[in-house]
Amino acid sequence: MLSANKQRKRVIALELTERKRKILYAIIRNYLETGEPVGSRTISKYTDLNLSSATIRNEMSDLEEMGYIIQPHTSAGRIPSDKGYRLYVNELVEEKTAQVSAMNSLMIAKTNRMEEILKQVVRLLASRTNYTTMISAPSYRGNKVKFIQLSRLNARQLLNVVVIEGNVVKNHILDLDEEISEEQVLKLNLLLNTRLNGLTLADINLGLISNIKEEAGSHVQVVNDVLDTIADVIRAETDENMEIYTSGANNIFRYPELADTERASMLINTIEEKSILADFIKDSEQKEQSGETGIKVYIGEEGPVESMKDCSVVTATYELGDGLQGTIGIIGPKRMDYEKVMNNLKSFKVSLGQLFRDNRVVDQEDTENGKAREP
Repeated sequence: MLSANKQRKRVIALELTERKRKILYAIIRNYLETGEPVGSRTISKYTDLNLSSATIRNEMSDLEEMGYIIQPHTSAGRIPSDKGYRLYVNELVEEKTAQVSAMNSLMIAKTNRMEEILKQVVRLLASRTNYTTMISAPSYRGNKVKFIQLSRLNARQLLNVVVIEGNVVKNHILDLDEEISEEQVLKLNLLLNTRLNGLTLADINLGLISNIKEEAGSHVQVVNDVLDTIADVIRAETDENMEIYTSGANNIFRYPELADTERASMLINTIEEKSILADFIKDSEQKEQSGETGIKVYIGEEGPVESMKDCSVVTATYELGDGLQGTIGIIGPKRMDYEKVMNNLKSFKVSLGQLFRDNRVVDQEDTENGKAREP
């Protein structure tokens, strides 16, 4: 047995050679795929080093002393330590940065359509993480009331026009139970625009509604109609724009705990059935509106989707400016490399926002159609 002092000196003297690095990466990749401790015999078949099991065992022993791997049980193989994961992730990110930069240039040169860019982003993210990935097309989040216009058609009918941020327009005719004058309509327009302009649906609380109704006096019916219209147009706009792109569904089969026929089938169906993912994303957005901002992690039972109870899902919001936001997410086993996943999400959300800000990459057709349209 070496003394503690001699052991420390030995660790200091050890160097992370290229051979050790390849063995470490082989251990990490194999463990991520199987979830089982990795032995020297597995590594001898897994790498192109052409080393004997004995030599690999010696190198693994050095890696353990250096803190890059650990042995969970005496008779078991090794698994990566946090230090090992960190080295792997840092070098992986460094290696991929140039690829991402090249991809950005390629995307800008070859396409100016948002849809194609998002599809490429989600494919690259799946390739980098070996998990299933999803991204929602950007839409206006927390849409604000821009303008309300009540126009008197006759004594018992009003034209109610509501304009939401992004120039989304909703209008319909309101039949009244009692007559209304031009002066009363003018006062209602002033009241509703003063109190509601610039507010999101989440901002319009019960206290505010109660005050508006009190000031409206006998015209509570008009206030209710305007509030219902605001809610309808914002919800409709959010639901209709929830376009989701996915990639890497087959990566599920890399992980034995998810590859069971029935579980895998349910999960694949969920990924293909975009409406279920849309519900998941809406749940994530609601948490953000309630103050839980940044990267969100759902582990097993914490998620709202039954078929994902054996998974972990990590999501983040990306922003393109002018109120445009979308959600990017990664679906994998509970033993996913959370650090790697979070680093990738942070990198991609920043890169995506920067890409659109610097190069004004937009979908021209969507822009033209979105100037003023009625749902």
